[in-house]
Amino acid sequence: MSRVASIVSGAALVLFGAGCFVVPSMPRSAPEQGVRSVATESTKSFTATESSSWSPLAIGAAFGLLAAVVTAQPVLAADLENGEAVFQGNCTACHAGGNNSIVAEKKLKKDALVTYGKYDVGAIIKQVTNGNGSMPAFGDKLGPDDIEDVANYVYNKADKW
Repeated sequence: MSRVASIVSGAALVLFGAGCFVVPSMPRSAPEQGVRSVATESTKSFTATESSSWSPLAIGAAFGLLAAVVTAQPVLAADLENGEAVFQGNCTACHAGGNNSIVAEKKLKKDALVTYGKYDVGAIIKQVTNGNGSMPAFGDKLGPDDIEDVANYVYNKADKW
């Protein structure tokens, strides 16, 4: 969805939501005949406030929601910046530039990943978590979110190395 469409749909939601709180309420019917109505000054003032058609709180909430929608950034399933940081801190010693300094043919470049059946985020996550061959397991060293982020980073970078 484009940014303009997001803004328009967000504004429509805000106006609809504000309308739910700001639209004047229906007039109340008079009390039934024979029922005695006891009204004190406090209930009279509450009733007068209750029937107001503009609520500053609702308008403020509507503008706050509109500001949140306009300034929102898209949420990505994986944090590629964190993945790059994890890669730099743990993987670069053997995989600088997508190469493999231990087993030269098992690079992190797309061709090699496809050849070895690892050009898939799930397969990369499994490799990083459990290790295999010369590669040590990082499942005890890294958290699941970091492993997912580094796997997405490798997958996205594989055709650029």
